[in-house]
Amino acid sequence: MPHVNMPDDIADVYRSTYPALVRFLYRKVWDQGRAEDLAQEAFARALVHRPENTRGWLFVVAANMARDEARKAAREKRHLTLLKSEPDAVLSSPEDEIDADTRARRVRVALDQLTPRDREALLLWDAGMSYDEIAAQRDWRAAQLAPRWRERAGDW
Repeated sequence: MPHVNMPDDIADVYRSTYPALVRFLYRKVWDQGRAEDLAQEAFARALVHRPENTRGWLFVVAANMARDEARKAAREKRHLTLLKSEPDAVLSSPEDEIDADTRARRVRVALDQLTPRDREALLLWDAGMSYDEIAAQRDWRAAQLAPRWRERAGDW
């Protein structure tokens, strides 16, 4: 594979943001490979567009790409994959596998109970963005974010 000459600032953002972006996307598309593909596409677009706030821009673009893909799948009456086909790590026992599946189901159920706005904000926060960064990207007030999540997270 040829070496791509990437500006230092984008390269730094890639190193510090890629894992969080993939995790964020995985929780949107529930397919590890697809999450990685979307993250790579978001970075490719960042190279072309050279946004001022690269990290925040990446999460917004990646979320839009995931949403567009979900809409396309719905139009074509295809179902998004809910669980990735291969686990990240070999689990030590069937009980561990059941526990992991149960946790994944509980997370999915909890995320599905949120409004799209709250789900998006929570996933951005989980990906490492601060309340202020999320609010700035989405034109929301940061002071409204934390109390809403604490209230909703009580049952999780």
